[in-house]
Amino acid sequence: MTLTFAPADADAIPLHVIDADKLDAIPDAARAWAETQGFKGAAGSVLTIPDADGAVAMALVGQGSAKTRKRGRFAIAPAARKLPQGVYAITTGLSGDALEEAALGWLLESYDFDRYRAPKPASARLVAPEGIDAARIIAIAAGEALTRDLINTPASDMGPAELEAATRDLADQHGASLTVITGDDLLTADFPMIHTVGRASTRAPRLLDLRWGTKGPQLTLVGKGVCFDTGGLNIKPGGSMGLMKKDMGGAATTLGLAHMIMAMDLPLRLRLLIPAVENSIDGNAFRPQDILTSRKGLTVEINNTDAEGRLVLADALALADEETPDLVISMATLTGAARVAVGPDLSPFFTDNDAHAAALAASAAKVADPVWRLPFHDPYEAMIEPGIADLDNAPSGGMAGCITAALFLRRFVDSPYMHFDVYGWSPTAKPARPKGGVGMGARAVLDALPDLLGL
Repeated sequence: MTLTFAPADADAIPLHVIDADKLDAIPDAARAWAETQGFKGAAGSVLTIPDADGAVAMALVGQGSAKTRKRGRFAIAPAARKLPQGVYAITTGLSGDALEEAALGWLLESYDFDRYRAPKPASARLVAPEGIDAARIIAIAAGEALTRDLINTPASDMGPAELEAATRDLADQHGASLTVITGDDLLTADFPMIHTVGRASTRAPRLLDLRWGTKGPQLTLVGKGVCFDTGGLNIKPGGSMGLMKKDMGGAATTLGLAHMIMAMDLPLRLRLLIPAVENSIDGNAFRPQDILTSRKGLTVEINNTDAEGRLVLADALALADEETPDLVISMATLTGAARVAVGPDLSPFFTDNDAHAAALAASAAKVADPVWRLPFHDPYEAMIEPGIADLDNAPSGGMAGCITAALFLRRFVDSPYMHFDVYGWSPTAKPARPKGGVGMGARAVLDALPDLLGL
């Protein structure tokens, strides 16, 4: 769906953003009515003020107090759903980064996944506030909507071929190139682990390779595109398989980020690699105790076929590294351990570069896209070395699962590298984030790119 601002309208309804700690900012014309209605400026609360004819003359939306704002983000976004249909213009109460967050939150709150049902009634629309980069906000919202749409689409309609089609549509939209290696051609092209993970499915595995831009530093994104994960022969229990349509959330997030970068025409060379597979069960499925040889030549003992994401990423990362890009970033719905560590809202990330980590943390706070650094803890390297092969795809014991997975991936990259273990799903509806698929980390990376790449 298209998320955009309303055209500038002289008749737009004035919208005043009210801090719960500063109720005296309520306009004089609305103060008595606000007191009568018990409006206290709570986050997301709204109040309309009628004119003499009963039409909406102005509206108030609460952003909560300084204390409550620490416990959430996109405080005024619910107004997009709560206010009557119409065009609104923020007139007071916000500036700078807070105003940009509010504008983006309004657009994201308006998102609706309506592929399989009638769309919800149109939300209240917002005029682009003065002082923001409206084109940038629209590009970010569009990238996030793409990510959500891809994750929300069930695997019946979002297999490897459909993920390829979505990537091709994005490439065509921005004048990028796309090459695809499919099925047994993966073996000829030396992507053995991508082929192995996907070969049991009736839907052929493939590697998607998008390129855009001719000047500037090279950024290579690698997104995990496991379109459905049964767990393979180590089959998941039903409760754990229920959300596996989102196991391509890393690919969806990198596609959303790629859209943002290309729509803003950033001065860099972008490469996006997506190993797109379905981890299924058949007579030719790979087995526990198999030993695979990766594109890089490292051997991997399979101790759990449900730890397949790192296998397909490893071949793609090895390819990415062959060009020695200025920065490689992988995004993947990789481990349950990450969710145990930080829950569904935070995206843990790994990097050996302290300056990169600081830049990303600052950007995450600025754009309300929280991330948390976890360590590439070198002493744990021994945990991924099984003895019979170079690497173990699923170390026993269950300790530090997201760290050992990140260490596994790092073995395939010598270039500057950053890895995100995303969840890609909002388990409950929150401001600007309905229940369902959601992007994580992309906006923080986008904002940090000038520092990460020296743009």
